[in-house]
Amino acid sequence: MTDNNAIELDPHYLHAKAWAEEYELIDRQFSSLGLTAMQELQLVRGETVLDVGCGTGQTLLQLAERVGDNGHVLGVDIAGRLLEVAAQRTAHLGHVTLIESDAQILDLPSHSVDAVFSRFGVMSFNDPVAAFSNFRRILKPDGRLAFCCWQALHENELDRFPLEAAGFPNAVDERPFSFSDPQHVQTVLATAGFDAVAVRPCKELVTSGDVEAMTRVLLKVGPLGKIVRENPAIRSTVEPKLRKALAGLGDQVSTRLTAAIWIVTAQPN
Repeated sequence: MTDNNAIELDPHYLHAKAWAEEYELIDRQFSSLGLTAMQELQLVRGETVLDVGCGTGQTLLQLAERVGDNGHVLGVDIAGRLLEVAAQRTAHLGHVTLIESDAQILDLPSHSVDAVFSRFGVMSFNDPVAAFSNFRRILKPDGRLAFCCWQALHENELDRFPLEAAGFPNAVDERPFSFSDPQHVQTVLATAGFDAVAVRPCKELVTSGDVEAMTRVLLKVGPLGKIVRENPAIRSTVEPKLRKALAGLGDQVSTRLTAAIWIVTAQPN
């Protein structure tokens, strides 16, 4: 018998629910960051590309446009709630396939894809070497890998600012920053069988819109969002503090914070 209360309190369920509810605002915030990594793949029409942690589907649409109707986009995500949104958004595209699975153990044929891409979908693997070894197996010998991941929290105003505004400067989930050390990224990929590994920094001002839009997003996702969605009683205290701090940045129409990421590229050895 399923315990619905337990499911609704599960951190993974709460994360997927929040993301699905605010995906349009999150897409606006993250789109350009993902595209910076995506352009490194230099995709051409007719290719097959795997999108790891495809979420609600914005990157699937962007990849599908690049490989064209003769190409194929495979989107994998562990969260069925997010894939429901992705399925609606890509229903008109016959060359997009969605797979609900842990990408670490994704069972695709060896040497079957030209490229592997991810926008913030590779930092939470229990065994990152096993996950990237699997991607190495799936990639064609001349394939390529590109993804973006977060730099350290202290470099990321997008995550640090809301925590400080709410009074939680030290309360942070470290998992999204598990690839913040570029040497660690290099070691994981090399151990998993990749060559020509490059990790380059990228900083960009990002926004979900005005003060109200940014407040909505930051209370649901990111480090502060995790705290609030798992402790909903504090929202009434935290929300006015965050809104005031964002308004204090001065731009009421397009409230921007700096996102600091790594753009990582590699090839199978």
